[in-house]
Amino acid sequence: MQFGLALLRIIVGGLFMGHGLQKLAGWFGGYGLEGTGQFFESSLNLRPGKVHAGAAGAAEAGGGALLAAGLATPLGAAALSGTMITAIRKVHAPKGPWNSDGGYEYNLVLLAIVFALSDIGAGKLSLDAALGRERKGLHWGLGQLAAGAIGSTIAIAIGERGAPPATGDTPGDAAASETSASNGTVTEMADAGTA
Repeated sequence: MQFGLALLRIIVGGLFMGHGLQKLAGWFGGYGLEGTGQFFESSLNLRPGKVHAGAAGAAEAGGGALLAAGLATPLGAAALSGTMITAIRKVHAPKGPWNSDGGYEYNLVLLAIVFALSDIGAGKLSLDAALGRERKGLHWGLGQLAAGAIGSTIAIAIGERGAPPATGDTPGDAAASETSASNGTVTEMADAGTA
């Protein structure tokens, strides 16, 4: 089982590293920071796109390297969980579960793998074990998953805050709309006796 566990870590971690390097350096058929950044801005509404592409690429490459080495496994898993949760939320969730329809099936499998590795540990053939620092158990699995979800939420909130106003709106119109909407909400709350 120890060899199988090491093989799983190395393959999944290595593929995550490659995926991150597609974003960061354009390797392995990727688009690099420029192309990925443009996609993040135009399709995912994450601004500035280049910054978000760099963060996602670094999380995937760095998290993948940690996972492959079996070093600080829950930390690497948290970085990878964050990118997978963001991918599900921004790209795949509306398409349903199945990968054949562009859904989140594959991302969910990867989340399950990094959760399981955090729960059972990186194994005897890992740097965590060699250094006597193996962190494992349900609390580590849940903790890395929670950290990934929080990181995803923060990244999306920051990215969407930098989004330009909707087409046809001017910045003044958007501010006026927000003000009238918030005033209406406050008025409604006051009418209901909750303000």
